[in-house]
Amino acid sequence: MRGQDLYRRAKDIIPGGTQLLSKRPEMFLPENWPAYYASASGVKVTDLDGRTYIDMSIMGVGACVLGYADPDVDRAVKRAIESGAMCTLNAPEEVELAETLCGLHPWAAMARFARSGGEAMSMAVRIARARTGRDMVAFCGYHGWTDWYLAANLGDSSGLDGHLMPGLSPAGVPRGLKGTSVPFLYNRADQLKEIAEKNCGSLAAVVMEPQRDHAPCPGFLKEVREIARKAGAVLIFDEITTGFRMAPGGIHLIHGIEPDMAVFAKAMANGYAMAAVIGNADVMQAAQSTFISSTNWTERIGPVAALATIKKFIRDGAAVRINSAGSMVQNGWKRAAKMAGLEITVGELPSLAHFIFERDDAIALTTLFTQLMLERGFLAFNQFKPSLAHEDKHVVAYLAAAQECFMIIGEAARAGEVESLLKGPVARRGFYRLT
Repeated sequence: MRGQDLYRRAKDIIPGGTQLLSKRPEMFLPENWPAYYASASGVKVTDLDGRTYIDMSIMGVGACVLGYADPDVDRAVKRAIESGAMCTLNAPEEVELAETLCGLHPWAAMARFARSGGEAMSMAVRIARARTGRDMVAFCGYHGWTDWYLAANLGDSSGLDGHLMPGLSPAGVPRGLKGTSVPFLYNRADQLKEIAEKNCGSLAAVVMEPQRDHAPCPGFLKEVREIARKAGAVLIFDEITTGFRMAPGGIHLIHGIEPDMAVFAKAMANGYAMAAVIGNADVMQAAQSTFISSTNWTERIGPVAALATIKKFIRDGAAVRINSAGSMVQNGWKRAAKMAGLEITVGELPSLAHFIFERDDAIALTTLFTQLMLERGFLAFNQFKPSLAHEDKHVVAYLAAAQECFMIIGEAARAGEVESLLKGPVARRGFYRLT
């Protein structure tokens, strides 16, 4: 397997083996995941050994919302390259993109751009701190790798464990940041209220995803909005994952709650490097009181790709089609599990579909599912991030294979033979050292 051979070399020369934790082969199928791609188009991925798969997993970690190598987006990018991707002068497309994003979000008046979600989140927190003159951040959910977020684990090494990704180490984060980031759980406005009351006058921002696994309880987001307003804190919605999946723009538009700032990346440019921070004028103007600047934030490809992606997303009704595919898969998982005698929990958002086996050996079962589906020509996992390129025929073929695999898994689980069917180790979860 050329992919696994290359990955073994990578671990000797690249700390951690990959640039992104979520792309480590150990997260999927240790010693057997293809690891690298030679080409990708639509929903098809060809690995280094020439084998082609249908991607029914995470589609570039949710970035390729239109499908791989979308012809309309790539055509716009090629024109941008031909006219010069970088220049001493500014790219006019960034003005159009700022107007487009603010047009989709009428509460927002200004935008700043970056090229990745993590740095955009850091930018948003910096602006909020500059606006308020305060340090503390209350947050809910996963928000990246940077110091402001990992500071939550300085006082309690498990502080982030209930927020999507456990085991994140704060090594290298200045100890002086201890206590500056405090977590609260989703749908627990009482926890946020307690944080705000205990830290009266020091809360700079409230950072959260408007929705992820579960729908907000009635009134939850409205109460968060009021707590932040009363505390004088900036409410920041992290839409890096949820943006441009349920609707053109942020999922908060569906819930009818207006933040002070929102952050986008991933799907907004269909896999090209692009990120945005939008906000109301009062908050965003604080960016001028602090230093936020980077050469590569001025290149032309990102804004051009984002504009082409957003235009096609709206024109082709991508949100409806994406959520339809996601719902089909969610319902198919439930049927397959019932037939196989397996208990699963299925997440609520169809555009970020996932399931969990309700067993102590759930990770082993998921690993076996990935192995069996790979043998049947699918990149599959217990997650499915649908794209516009996923047609009904892809979903139907996937669900037929998934049903077959669930039956095998159910029988193996009842016989206690799941791990004996694996051709390698059980998959890993969370953050950990490879060696």
